[in-house]
Amino acid sequence: MKAIAYTESLPISDPRALIDIELPEPTPGAHDLLVRVRAVSVNPVDVKIRANRAPAGGQPAVIGWDAAGEVVAIGAAVTQFKPGDRVFYAGDLNRPGSNAELQAVDARLVGTMPATLGFAQAAALPLTSITAWELLFERLGVTPETEGALLIVGAAGGVGSILTQLARQLTKLTVIGTASRPSTQAWVRELGAHHVIDHRQPLSAELKRIGIDAVTHVASLTRTEAHYAEIVASLAPQGRLGLIDDPQGPLDVRPLKGKSLSLHWEMMFTRPMFQTADMAAQGALLNRVAALVDEGRIRTTLGENFGRINAANLKRAHALIETGTAQGKVVLEGF
Repeated sequence: MKAIAYTESLPISDPRALIDIELPEPTPGAHDLLVRVRAVSVNPVDVKIRANRAPAGGQPAVIGWDAAGEVVAIGAAVTQFKPGDRVFYAGDLNRPGSNAELQAVDARLVGTMPATLGFAQAAALPLTSITAWELLFERLGVTPETEGALLIVGAAGGVGSILTQLARQLTKLTVIGTASRPSTQAWVRELGAHHVIDHRQPLSAELKRIGIDAVTHVASLTRTEAHYAEIVASLAPQGRLGLIDDPQGPLDVRPLKGKSLSLHWEMMFTRPMFQTADMAAQGALLNRVAALVDEGRIRTTLGENFGRINAANLKRAHALIETGTAQGKVVLEGF
């Protein structure tokens, strides 16, 4: 089967940073689906793994943690899917990824694709939807009845684009997104944010400019270390801070004490990495997202389609993700 892999950690400008190869078809385990991958999207985790986790012994490693496709075969323990089903998923950080024609993935992590979307549109959603859902409802503890204000730092990116929609559609929170360019600010408003502020300016001053003295919840999705002091200043007493990025250097949690603020970290790969008893929650979550899409309440966050799934186009996608300026998700479709 066709696949795109890397054999050593190289700058994306290097011709061998990602390469087209042929690999044997994977054999699904008892809990697995074998999926024919029709479309993928690219996330910051793809870039981080390629740049920092060299394959053992120089063997080719396939990455990619977002896919939409068709079920080809099922494992002996799988009952919820059958060959021919259209599915979408983010998979497991410690298994071969989706940048291949065929992928074996644990069925408990998989959702049925929205009926109203094509493969490219659906591939934009899984990883960011799982991250946003778990961050909002599980880590920050928001419920449909929670009142207050949510500040989303980096609302125009992949996770921010879906988090903005979920918070607006499923909660009573006032949703405030940050974006720095006119085009991204318009995008965040389009997705449902009540207010958009500029994260190039002090966040507390920007909030006061729109008449908000403090927020009850913050989702910090990028460059937390640069905004940390302003986030602490902007949170109301007993507020909650959730983050998903990898700050450069340790965060000093001591400033959180005076306001009794709490810190919550979200990593959507925790369930598959540790084979938790509630792994199937991710498949159920994706089914809920698919229903919301089909009801017209949320929409795909596809930003750009870079064409065929091959090394040249994936390198273009990785290069864009590395700039930190992508709006929504970058998708590739077909081999």
